[in-house]
Amino acid sequence: MESIAKTRMTAAEIHEDLRIKLVTATFEQGLKLKPAELCKDYGCSANALRELLFRLSTVGLVRFEDQRGFRVPEASVQRQHDLTTFRIMLEQQGVALSIANGGIEWEAQLSAAHYKLSHIESLAGNWQSMKPVLIPWCAAEAEFHWTLVSASQSPYLIESYNRIYDQFRQQLVTRETHYGYYPGNIAEHQLILEAALDRDTERCCRHISDHLVRNLLELPNPG
Repeated sequence: MESIAKTRMTAAEIHEDLRIKLVTATFEQGLKLKPAELCKDYGCSANALRELLFRLSTVGLVRFEDQRGFRVPEASVQRQHDLTTFRIMLEQQGVALSIANGGIEWEAQLSAAHYKLSHIESLAGNWQSMKPVLIPWCAAEAEFHWTLVSASQSPYLIESYNRIYDQFRQQLVTRETHYGYYPGNIAEHQLILEAALDRDTERCCRHISDHLVRNLLELPNPG
């Protein structure tokens, strides 16, 4: 990994940079994360890096095992199924509360977030063009969906949603999945936006489900 900064970064900045790398396929799934090597890129001690990786393990973005250290979680059908299920549930509940509690400011923030996301998605055009805009696209995608639930007035729901969302994106955004690119995203996001601005909770929840259900992989038959 290339050194990302010549100036010393704060712990919060390093934590955020690691989080972004973990959800945008910079670190491959299953990769061992070595504090002694990563600390050189960030200009900090191995102990400081180890503490940050521990923090990221508490939100499910890093797996820690005694005597084995830190790894990026590996993809699995069960993991994707569960994360998709919980994301749909939390996003539908969050947007229902936002529609009930959000005002004109929420509508304006949602419209602005959607405009940014649509602009970046239209620049990409296809999955081959996604890599150069991957980080701003992932940030804009997260901002749009987070804004949907942001007026829910439920801090615990938002905290839970943020954790599930990041784990979901980490599972989904890989080279093998073309970084999660889907040609129907622009139209699906437009439908979600219109329903939310129309204050049509049922329609908005249905469009959220339609947008995400393709990621709900079928679990293998235990028998």
